[in-house]
Amino acid sequence: MNQLVNGEWRTDAYETTDESGAFERQTTTFRNWMVGSEIPAHVDAEPDERFEPEPGRYHLYVSYACPWAHRALLARSILGLEDVIDVSVVDPWRGEDGWQFTPEKEGCTPDRVHGSDYLRELYVRADPDATCRVTVPVLYDTVEDTIVNNESREILRMLDTAFTDLGNGRRLLPEDDEAIERVDEIITAIYEPINNGVYRAGFATSQSAYDEAIDELFDALDHWDEVLADSRFLAGDELTEADLCMFTTLIRFDHVYHTHFMCNVRAIHEYEHLWPYLRDLYQLPGVAETVDLDHITEHYYTTHPDVTPSGIIARGPDLDFEAPHDREQLADDRTPVEPVEAE
Repeated sequence: MNQLVNGEWRTDAYETTDESGAFERQTTTFRNWMVGSEIPAHVDAEPDERFEPEPGRYHLYVSYACPWAHRALLARSILGLEDVIDVSVVDPWRGEDGWQFTPEKEGCTPDRVHGSDYLRELYVRADPDATCRVTVPVLYDTVEDTIVNNESREILRMLDTAFTDLGNGRRLLPEDDEAIERVDEIITAIYEPINNGVYRAGFATSQSAYDEAIDELFDALDHWDEVLADSRFLAGDELTEADLCMFTTLIRFDHVYHTHFMCNVRAIHEYEHLWPYLRDLYQLPGVAETVDLDHITEHYYTTHPDVTPSGIIARGPDLDFEAPHDREQLADDRTPVEPVEAE
């Protein structure tokens, strides 16, 4: 798998699975926090005084195809930060040279900050000796000329808290600390079996690793389907960061993960509550415009030759994300649900 090693691009730098055939995701490298961020209790970090929130100063590098980058796009849109933080969009196809900028392609843009050809150039600019994978999203500071952070969960929290006074006034976190802790617990609880679980299934190279991932994935989906029978959103009656983290996996599931990653025990549109929940989220203001199924399907079916060597893009089901769902009718006085324990 490709990555930077001491600032040099390598195409044979690391293996994606361990000796048992289980998928291993590398940790992200740039983990700075902006001034004004509400840092989760489980994170041992302090805000970096270099990074003050200012309109026009910060830039997001994203792919419409990537579920992790999609989290940042959703937050930017829902929180009304489009005029505060500009975006550069990479090509959905990722080859041996990594994420690239192809502005001539529909839905893509140039690197609007530095005019780079490849995203890895930004990483080397931020750290000439970088040894890491080159991933999206990237939150970039154009004043300090460096990467602030490339961890999606942390970028989501910064957009939600550090930029509060610069957006539309919305928040994706509850007011009290106990409720915020519940949201963080849910995000953690869905990460390994669901968000990362589809990758653990798709990239597994042994039957046992695949079976373990599939069992955990569908156990978790079944659990949250039950939760959503009585709760409009994952943490209760209000949209939170946890829902954004769930949405970016669910919106890709039936078109990509079900077939491409062999997550075919059930489709999301076969679930009694997850399917209307997904439609509910999709129809919220600011969400649909962040979804590009053409970029999503092109990326997965053409970028993973070990999984789909032919490069043929599966057609996928004809789903109506705009169909009525009636989930707003769920009672407003429901007791917020308790999350499952993360594995």
